Amino acid sequence: MHLRFTKMHGLGNDFVVIDAVRQHVELTPERVRFLADRHFGVGCDQLLVVEPASQPGVDFRYRIFNADGGEVEQCGNGARCFVRFVHEQGLTAKSEIRVETKSGVIAPCLEDSGLVTVDMGVPVFEPARVPFVSDSDAVVQPLDVAGTPVAITAVSMGNPHAVQVVADVDAAPVAVQGPLIEKHARFPARVNAGFMQVVDEHRIRLRVYERGAGETLACGTGACAAVVAGIRRELLVSPVRVETRGGELEIAWAGVGEPVLMTGPAVTVFAGEIELA
Repeated sequence: MHLRFTKMHGLGNDFVVIDAVRQHVELTPERVRFLADRHFGVGCDQLLVVEPASQPGVDFRYRIFNADGGEVEQCGNGARCFVRFVHEQGLTAKSEIRVETKSGVIAPCLEDSGLVTVDMGVPVFEPARVPFVSDSDAVVQPLDVAGTPVAITAVSMGNPHAVQVVADVDAAPVAVQGPLIEKHARFPARVNAGFMQVVDEHRIRLRVYERGAGETLACGTGACAAVVAGIRRELLVSPVRVETRGGELEIAWAGVGEPVLMTGPAVTVFAGEIELA
């Protein structure tokens, strides 16, 4: 299969973006893993596919595949790249679009400043809907990680997150605890593991070990999850600046039952063509 693609990133969280509106695309887990491979393929954290809308009232369908070949529900940095891609490719002239994802409809908007703001929807805390196995709906939950007790907040931003507060994000055990939390038995759909350092009530530092991708330079849904977890724990006040290893995002949340707004950059790196077996 001959495939045209565009390489993009949001704060270093990088993507291969594929236009499935104007070209025929057949993806398999093997093809996704090949494209994501940084030695033999193009290289990316996630692969994003732009498809025609499959329901009324939306402009496009947005599919997300992790580097391991698995399809996932949501990707915040990818959503910002999505709206810039459809603009640059002439697929729409709208500054704000409605996009269908596996977890629901999101509304990214290209600002005059060049930044992109995305309405990421209402966060979900009910354990069964995250999903997280628990008989309590407490904001802070205990989690045994290979014998180490960890206090986490479980929240879904369309995809599941386990957020913990750490004293120093640079010294946080991301490489050790990240994969253990990702595959923890209490998260039946696996989970993104967030490590959040609170600098002050309007600023945090964050690292995220992403489900199916490992630690990335930035995670949009992870930033949203960390901020809402921090607000619910009365550690933060909206809006909050989130410092990741790839750059900064601003997250605003008015409280329970309200949507989360994420603002940050989206950058096109290059376009190319590749043959897939």
